[in-house]
Amino acid sequence: MREMTFTTRQVTAICKLSQRQLAYWRSTALVIPADHSPGGHARYSFTDLVIIRTIKQLIDAGVSIQRIRKSITRLYHFLPALEQPLTELTLVATGDIILVLHQGTAFEALSGQEWIFPVADLLHDCLGGAGGDRIKQRDLFDDTYNNNEASIKAVTQ
Repeated sequence: MREMTFTTRQVTAICKLSQRQLAYWRSTALVIPADHSPGGHARYSFTDLVIIRTIKQLIDAGVSIQRIRKSITRLYHFLPALEQPLTELTLVATGDIILVLHQGTAFEALSGQEWIFPVADLLHDCLGGAGGDRIKQRDLFDDTYNNNEASIKAVTQ
């Protein structure tokens, strides 16, 4: 049984982009259709739709098409076992930076630099700012606290 494919018109409607934009991405090999009809028309797989929608969301979040293209190339370098980085990884756009969440780490897609963020700030945000005094990062990882649920409750109360 053949995989379901989508026409250019269907893809542009589903992903909310113009046919011209999709044609440009195809002509520059940013997106490569899974198949073609006997008449030579592009046919896109569901995986292609995921890739196209990911690219569109990154652009909508403020990431330039050039940065997306370079990031994909670099991801193949950093993670050579990947076949489709835009479908296999969790990506987060922050400004014009693409963060990759992979195997418990976060790193910048272009440089590969690992991102470390303040866990205490995240905990504070998760608690909705509740808990009196703001938690200090060192309190979460100090020998006094074992970084478990009971310790977190003790710090936040």
